[in-house]
Amino acid sequence: MSDTKPSVLFVCAKNGGKSQMAAALMEHRAHGAVEVHSGGTTPGNKINALSAEVVAEVGADMSSGTPKPIDPDLLRRVDRVVVLGDEAEVEPVDGMAGTIETWYTDEPSTRGIEGAERMRLVRDDIDARVQALLTELTDGNPA
Repeated sequence: MSDTKPSVLFVCAKNGGKSQMAAALMEHRAHGAVEVHSGGTTPGNKINALSAEVVAEVGADMSSGTPKPIDPDLLRRVDRVVVLGDEAEVEPVDGMAGTIETWYTDEPSTRGIEGAERMRLVRDDIDARVQALLTELTDGNPA
């Protein structure tokens, strides 16, 4: 691995829920070993309060996040772009350094699970994927 930190950009449509959750969880788990960003294809205007609440239950914090569009410069230079869910699409751009992958996260509402219980299941699915990605990005040696 090089001397530079691996980097990841988490993307969802509104950048108020899943991508912010993933970014907060990665920040929490990586302890500074990964450069973490998030963005939205059609950013909303606020963070999903329930998402922030359930992320805080595991020690991560997304409460100060602000939905924002995808930064084209970040898109070009990050090692990995992770699209969460099927509402957002990110097309490769010329000069991209990294790869794009999509995480089709669990959607408990399709099984009639709503509210905080739904959001905890979504969080846990994203958290498991974040931990696997962290291991991959840091060759199993996060800070």
